[in-house]
Amino acid sequence: MTAAYTLYAKPGFAATTIERLCSEARISNRAFYECFGGREELLQALHERCVEESLAHVAKALQEAPHSLEGKVEAGIRAYIEFATADWRRARIMHLEVRRSGDVLTTSRQRAVDAFARLIEEAAAEFPVAGPVNRRLVALGAIGALQELLIEWILGSPTPGIDELVDVASHIFRRALTGAR
Repeated sequence: MTAAYTLYAKPGFAATTIERLCSEARISNRAFYECFGGREELLQALHERCVEESLAHVAKALQEAPHSLEGKVEAGIRAYIEFATADWRRARIMHLEVRRSGDVLTTSRQRAVDAFARLIEEAAAEFPVAGPVNRRLVALGAIGALQELLIEWILGSPTPGIDELVDVASHIFRRALTGAR
């Protein structure tokens, strides 16, 4: 899994063969197939591990956040961005390779988006919102914006700073929920 964590992040899933994975991990092809049905199954296991760790990190930050919509938004987004960017491999697997892998991670990605959307909905549930806002759609929109901001962090030149990403993502989410101008 350690070898795949690095190789799937760069040069990427499509460029990583089982032979290269096994060579890097110093195991036989047979040993690989005793653990995984193929490189797709390994990518899914890596992605799911990254998602589980991220969800736990964000949930903890939300529990410790100030009891206000602004406090929850800032804490959750900062926790996610800082956790995702703390290891470039995690950021690449969760935000770049998840898209580049085609249908391999479609189900896993959808489960992740749903789990994060529920986390966002629960964190914002007790706070009033402006007008008839569908919290689930707002959560999905915020997740999409955050994904694009992190892809910009991965591929952009110059790379935006973490504080800038947090500020922009927080602004988008607050505006979507409150209608604030």
